[in-house]
Amino acid sequence: MSARLEELVALLDLERIERNLFRARHPEGRTGRLYGGQIMAQAMKAAIETVDEDRRPHSLHGYFLRPGDPAVPALIDVERIRDGRSFTTRRVVVVQHGHAIFNMDVSFQVAEPGLEHQLDMPALTPPPERKIPEALKEPPFIAWRQEHKALQGNDPHPPRQHIWFRTSGPVADDPVLHTCLLVYESDNALLSTGRLPHRGSFDRARLQMASLDHAMWFHHPAVERWRADEWLLYALDSPSSSASRGYNRGLIFTEDGLLVASTMQEGLMRQR
Repeated sequence: MSARLEELVALLDLERIERNLFRARHPEGRTGRLYGGQIMAQAMKAAIETVDEDRRPHSLHGYFLRPGDPAVPALIDVERIRDGRSFTTRRVVVVQHGHAIFNMDVSFQVAEPGLEHQLDMPALTPPPERKIPEALKEPPFIAWRQEHKALQGNDPHPPRQHIWFRTSGPVADDPVLHTCLLVYESDNALLSTGRLPHRGSFDRARLQMASLDHAMWFHHPAVERWRADEWLLYALDSPSSSASRGYNRGLIFTEDGLLVASTMQEGLMRQR
């Protein structure tokens, strides 16, 4: 486990202040604004802490409201919206400096059998271990972009990309931890996908980009069907951009082709 992965796992161990109130901390030395995936993962962990163990998260819908301040711990307030026989709903608000910076609804469901189908995974394979540079092993996740060579220049590229990822070391057999880690990494590369067809037509330093919202659906349970410390393929595309916003989608597959989660996100792409 890399030092940064170890730190991330520790950051997901929230401090419980009250029955529905938690305190979340941030990476040491972080400057600028907080990574949205971290805030989502911590918000998910707080929601899970208020739900019975027999209920697994099946979807989340969140909005990024303000940039997060890495110098100040965040308070996470969970509202117990509904506890039904099959489904449970939680509303989560993350607060800093007296203002909400992120809010999210999470829905949980008891395990139920049902009809199954899925789209096929692209015919791709993970990178050989020998080709992974040591620098890629330092962050919490190793991320290998399949189109790396094609994106070396600054030419326009179809709004599609494929990224293999896994944690930079093994993690415990805890479904909650694997779920939160997947939420963390799901925010990576979505926003940049909508920028690909416009490469070379804007000044990168003058392009304002920020995630506006994020939705995620979990199709299969963590550890039982997939793990964050084993290779997962993130197949991303961007069907549209307009009005200074880019719309992006993602499908997350295991190495053997099981679709385990789906994502959608709209992001600000404003030329200043």
